[in-house]
Amino acid sequence: MEKHIPVLLEETINLMNIKPDGIYVDMTLGGGGHSEVILEKLKTGKLYGFDQDIFAINKTSERLKRFKNFSAINTNFINAKETLKNLGVEEVDGIIFDLGVSSFQFDIPERGFSYRYDAPLDMRMDQTAELDAYQVINNYSFDSLLKVFFEYGEEKYSKFIVNNIVKKRQIKPINTTFELVDIIKEALPNKELNKKGHPAKKVFQALRIEVNQELVILEQALKNAIDLLKDGGRLAVITFHSLEDRICKLLFKNLSTIDIPKGLAIIIDEKPLIRLVNKKVITADEKELQNNNRAHSAKLRVVEKNKK
Repeated sequence: MEKHIPVLLEETINLMNIKPDGIYVDMTLGGGGHSEVILEKLKTGKLYGFDQDIFAINKTSERLKRFKNFSAINTNFINAKETLKNLGVEEVDGIIFDLGVSSFQFDIPERGFSYRYDAPLDMRMDQTAELDAYQVINNYSFDSLLKVFFEYGEEKYSKFIVNNIVKKRQIKPINTTFELVDIIKEALPNKELNKKGHPAKKVFQALRIEVNQELVILEQALKNAIDLLKDGGRLAVITFHSLEDRICKLLFKNLSTIDIPKGLAIIIDEKPLIRLVNKKVITADEKELQNNNRAHSAKLRVVEKNKK
């Protein structure tokens, strides 16, 4: 298994403006890379780490056990606001989302996230969830699969791939990642197969997003996070594909502007809910790109809750 290397670590921590006595939330605990650095900066402060993957909770709790001001919570980040309220936490100083798949989820073959290992079709971040990739591939209708691949994977050959999946599953169920990879390759033209990058990447991304309902809950989770922030508190979000980043960009734009009709002569006496800390999205520098392949598609956006 590869060593967990947190993405955009220095940039994220610097922009979060960590206070030694502050209360912070890592909504995507994963391997704990960002959490560890936050904890090192805290003195009397507290960090809560959320993850729906019990493997992440157990592994990272062991890694961070030297910190007595850390609590790991095994639930999806959509439940964080309510969970924290039940713990008596009404507002916090900072929140981080490091979206996408954790390194160990990709690197443990039996989790079924990767097209590079032969494994059962699974892809569940929460391994107690009912829906897995096997069910999506074998039970979804033609139209439903087409929608998933086209919208979540932006796969232009979705129709050809779905046609081949439906044809193959009528003969026997599609059980493994390599079976699916072969079916995808069969459906693609040679010019596509000869391109740089793995031909199954977009479909596997789409499947993972559907299985875990990632985009369905993201916008509401971000709104909940902003509600949780104290005045002056900061929210940092790292995304890894255009669909996630688009949701963040549009939400942050809407909440950081006051819509005034053109030509209306009025004095604005209210502030928007948030301000953009970085107006231009932050990406990894050349040094990080050389040391961490997973940083290539990472984008960081940070906002601050305006004081009333």
